[in-house]
Amino acid sequence: MAEAKETRVFREDDFVLIQKDKRVTDKKLDTKPTTFFKDALKRFRKNKASVAGSAILGILILLTILVPVISTKNITSVSTKEAFLAPKLFEAGTGFWDGTRKYRRVVYDRENEVPALGEKYTVEAIKAALVKITVDSEPTRIDTASSFGQGGMVVLATDAALDNKNALMFSKAADFNVNGNYRLDVTFGNEDGVSDSSLGEYAIYLMAGEEKILLRDFSRDYNPLSVDIGEVLKTAGHDSLRAQVVFEVKSSAAGFQYILIESAVISADGAVANAEELAEISIMDATEFINVSDIGSLSYWSCTGRKGIHDSLIYYCDYTLDTYALVYGDADVVVYPASELNSWIEAGYCSYDYKVGPESFVKLTDDCPVDTVVDQQVMGITKKLSNISGRGWGYRKLGYDKMPKFLFGTDTSGFDLFKRSFAGLRTSLILGLCTAIFCFSFGLIWGSISGYFGGNVDIWMERFCEILGGVPWIVVMTICILHLGNNFFTFVLALCLTGWIGTASRTRTQFYRFKGREYVLASRTLGSSDVRLIFKHILPNSLGTIVTSSVLMIPSGIFSEATLAYLNLGLQGRQSFGVMMSNNQPYLGVYPNLVIFPAVVMALMMISFNLFGNGLRDALNPVLKGSE
Repeated sequence: MAEAKETRVFREDDFVLIQKDKRVTDKKLDTKPTTFFKDALKRFRKNKASVAGSAILGILILLTILVPVISTKNITSVSTKEAFLAPKLFEAGTGFWDGTRKYRRVVYDRENEVPALGEKYTVEAIKAALVKITVDSEPTRIDTASSFGQGGMVVLATDAALDNKNALMFSKAADFNVNGNYRLDVTFGNEDGVSDSSLGEYAIYLMAGEEKILLRDFSRDYNPLSVDIGEVLKTAGHDSLRAQVVFEVKSSAAGFQYILIESAVISADGAVANAEELAEISIMDATEFINVSDIGSLSYWSCTGRKGIHDSLIYYCDYTLDTYALVYGDADVVVYPASELNSWIEAGYCSYDYKVGPESFVKLTDDCPVDTVVDQQVMGITKKLSNISGRGWGYRKLGYDKMPKFLFGTDTSGFDLFKRSFAGLRTSLILGLCTAIFCFSFGLIWGSISGYFGGNVDIWMERFCEILGGVPWIVVMTICILHLGNNFFTFVLALCLTGWIGTASRTRTQFYRFKGREYVLASRTLGSSDVRLIFKHILPNSLGTIVTSSVLMIPSGIFSEATLAYLNLGLQGRQSFGVMMSNNQPYLGVYPNLVIFPAVVMALMMISFNLFGNGLRDALNPVLKGSE
């Protein structure tokens, strides 16, 4: 009989866990499940440069949307009075971004003690706008007549065009007699080599009809000359005579001949009737004499040779000007109807009693457009107020409620450069975005088909791309513009005709790279369709490289439009960044802010798109999925 086997019951204490390595593999994973796009966003955030570029790009895009809508500054109607204002952020006098401009070597108006800015602004307005002025301590000698010059010497020279004839300069006719103590005092210059010519012989005489009465025969004596005209008349047998004073320079075969006349004063006793007339035809200041151009003036001296100026004295100055105070400062007197005045009084802007008159005007708030009332008109029958004439700040006359500030300044048309830059950038950005969307979509489909199927399909599609890509885009664009016009649709069409080829080529390359991989073969073996293989397995792995380059299509479209604008083929009928830059380019040397500020905006846009594209490349790369 067999023995019964003893059954042994094992307890937990009978076993000892022996761990051969310290790694424990049966723990739960600490990480949470994620999606491809969540993982891509996580990688994108880790790229600080891309995040910064995205932030800048977002701000610029936001400005292109908001600035043209929110800003009330003018970018439609031309206002030449407001042209070329300096950029202003701070108040004038701070020395930086304060709306002032610095000018060097500008003619100085010594009479009014201001820079010579022409007749566009009053002397009072210029003085009010001056921040700083430095005048040269010594005058500059010039050989050009200037209304702000003084002194110098009159140049009377022979002219080769007159076939070696003598040069004549004669005054208006004046009355002379033996009893008026008439005298001619002439001071000459003795400088040889002016305008590469030489001093010549000269004669001075009185001409009455055909008669010549010599005051000095031809001579090279350039010492001061004083002639008693009364004695000359006695010698010639005249008691009185109406004659012209004539200077004559003898021509020479050796070249131009000239004389320098510093002054030629015709004087008489104060009691004579024509003493004032003689003073007017005298040459007392050579620069003032040359500047007289009115042929009807008494002081006009006609000339058959060449008449010019030498060593005219002019002062230059350096100054800093508040361009805003000059344009928006004290305005001219403006007439306001009584109804408008009553509305100001009802709003509490001012108080006025027309029965008392202009002196009763009191300005109560800064909202009042008038600072002072200078006159009023009352209706004759009813004795009611008709209108007032008031003087106020110029900015109110131009339609502003307060003194404006232009962050980037204004351009040649008086448009706000800040608003115009972003309004133009918005148009150009929409143009680039529309172009990029079409080119990316079409290029992606074209390149996918070409790269996936290969063979004859690829050969025919590539030949078409090569033929189309061989035509320069500028030619395609020009032909489209000439036939369809410079409108938005034409630009989008022209940029899309060839813009998709680059995306198609990159997509084709990526498909050749990935379509032979094991996971694609495995999926095909399991029965996946061509569409699923293309869009589910191959395309997602190719997006990183394709998206990076495709993002740059937007700034590329903007630059293309700007390039065409410099060829006078820019977008017409709406604000455009390229057209604005092209119009401002001639003023780069004088007003650099017109180009620099928009160029900075463009540079930021381009850099931001590059950084954003680089971040997308890393974020959409499946190989980096799950990496830190």
